[in-house]
Amino acid sequence: MTGLPGSAGEHDLQRALGFEGRAARFYREQMLDRLNGRMAEFIGRQEMVFVSTADGGGECDCSFRAGPPGFVHVLDEHTLTYPEYRGNGVMGSAGNITENGHIGLLFVDFFTHLVGLHVNGTAALVDDAALRREWPECPEPSIPGRRARFWVRVGVEEAYIHCSKHVPRLMRMPHSRQWGTDDVRAKGGDFFGAAEEKRPW
Repeated sequence: MTGLPGSAGEHDLQRALGFEGRAARFYREQMLDRLNGRMAEFIGRQEMVFVSTADGGGECDCSFRAGPPGFVHVLDEHTLTYPEYRGNGVMGSAGNITENGHIGLLFVDFFTHLVGLHVNGTAALVDDAALRREWPECPEPSIPGRRARFWVRVGVEEAYIHCSKHVPRLMRMPHSRQWGTDDVRAKGGDFFGAAEEKRPW
């Protein structure tokens, strides 16, 4: 497996389970170390992305980002960026990035093509002025009432398909989004009843 992408752990399991040939074919035919034109166009249409990060100790977090199509901007074949907002003020994903620069993004088209795109790489937090000095063509975020606190710049190391086989088809329904609202009910309130639960902190 020398020279192939992926972790030592996945390669060990491939050998143990007899999947080396199948995995090698996937690496060779489905995975790139950059974004090609079709991948860039796919990202430009997406309104959501799942973001995975880990802190310096390896404790993981998976989060969700959404915005108008193109809120994740492909800057070139090796670089993309997306804005980070105040949100709930916890800064979980961004905080992890300050400790551990590895990031995984998953874009899924649930509506038309029923296919996904994984993008793995390294991430850094960049303020708006610094980003625009390097990438002046990066458009302003188009979400009313929301101001980016900074940007997450991702250096692409792996890009590959998430197959269509088990992606459910969803239907778009009319929905008035209240971007950036602080209205508790509009944000879902205490949907899971956590406010009254005991906690160790």
